[in-house]
Amino acid sequence: MEILFQTWPWYVSGFLIGMVMLSLIYFGKTFGMSSNLRSLCAMSGLGRKVGFFDFDWKAQRWNLVVVLGAMLGGFVAVHFMSDASNVAINPKTIAQLTQLGIDAPNGKLLPDALFSNAVFQSPKSIFILIIGGILIGFGTRYASGCTSGHAIYGLSSLQLPSLKAVIGFFIGGLIMAHFILPLIF
Repeated sequence: MEILFQTWPWYVSGFLIGMVMLSLIYFGKTFGMSSNLRSLCAMSGLGRKVGFFDFDWKAQRWNLVVVLGAMLGGFVAVHFMSDASNVAINPKTIAQLTQLGIDAPNGKLLPDALFSNAVFQSPKSIFILIIGGILIGFGTRYASGCTSGHAIYGLSSLQLPSLKAVIGFFIGGLIMAHFILPLIF
C-alpha cells in the first residue's frame, strides 16, 4: 500500500496511461471528458429540443463510468491519500505568485487566493469565473473536445487536429500565465 501514497515516476504513470489508450483504440472506443456533458444532456431529454443532443447516448455509457471513477478517485486521493509534505513547488513560482498578490500554497497544490470559497465573495472573482467558464465551454466545443480528449486520446491515436489543438492549448496557457493573469491580479 505504501507505493500508492508516493508520487509515481512519470514513466510509470505514462506507461499506464498509454496502456489504457491502446486498449481503448483496440476496442474502438474514444476518450474525453467533455463528451460526457453532451451525453448527460441527451440523457435528460434535451435532444427533443436541440438537435445537437439528439443521439444514442447509451453507446457512451461506459464513458460516464470513467467520469464517475475520476470523481471518486479524486475524492479518495484528496481525503485519504494526500500528504502535504509531498508537495514541492519551485521557489521561483512561489515568488512570482507573491508578486501577483497570491499566497504561497503552503503544502497544497492550489493557493487559497484562487481556489477557496472566498472567491465567491468578490464580484470581480465571480465575473472572472463566469467569463472563464463560458470561454472554456466555447473553446471545448470549438476545438471538438477538451484537453484530456485531445492531449491524451487524440495524440495517442495520431490525430493531426488533436496536435493542433494541444499546440493551441499550450500557446493559450502561456499567453494567459504571462500576459493576462498579471493584468487580472
